[in-house]
Amino acid sequence: MADLDALRARFVRALEGARGPGGGPDPVPYADRLLARWREPQRRYHTLTHLTAVLDHVDTLAEYAADPDTVRLAAWFHDAVYLPERSENEERSARLAERALPEAGVPQEKTAEVARLVRLTAGHDPADGDRDGQVLCDADLAILAAPPSAYAAYTAAVREEYHFVPNDAFRAGRAAVLRELLALPRLFRTPYGHDTWEATARYNLTGELEMLSTPGGPPA
Repeated sequence: MADLDALRARFVRALEGARGPGGGPDPVPYADRLLARWREPQRRYHTLTHLTAVLDHVDTLAEYAADPDTVRLAAWFHDAVYLPERSENEERSARLAERALPEAGVPQEKTAEVARLVRLTAGHDPADGDRDGQVLCDADLAILAAPPSAYAAYTAAVREEYHFVPNDAFRAGRAAVLRELLALPRLFRTPYGHDTWEATARYNLTGELEMLSTPGGPPA
């Protein structure tokens, strides 16, 4: 179970780091509203566990970021709006950030950067030199390099989120996503991500794609 107090404190630190000396309103209500979103019942993978993992990975990769606190705020918002049956979750999450962060005291320039980073997670293809984008995308994709049991739990949770999709349609859609990821020249753009996660992630993706292509194999 996620430690809500610890997560709340992490949000407060990131927000205070992003908004600087000018301060602003009490950050705790903003944290609580985000925590409520991440605990919605339709989520199986995109939960507080995923949020915590992404924040942990951002911390691991922080040395590569130009503005780590802005990246941390983007991690909080990147799946804040999540409805599996909708295709514009990243856009709606970015718009939520654009509404909430100025009210919370974050300068417009940093708010715009958070929104840009959130939108980037739709394709996970940051430009060369986009240090903050590379850190967030690597942190979000790190699950792809999980050990076998954790990767299996991840794929099962994703299938549960899309329980309303018929099996054949899910296989085709998931396979398309995996092929798009495998077609990227590099899944991970930071030096740490590439050196530590790339080979395992490609192995996991390739194995899952093979299972999806096997008649009668997972998912159920």
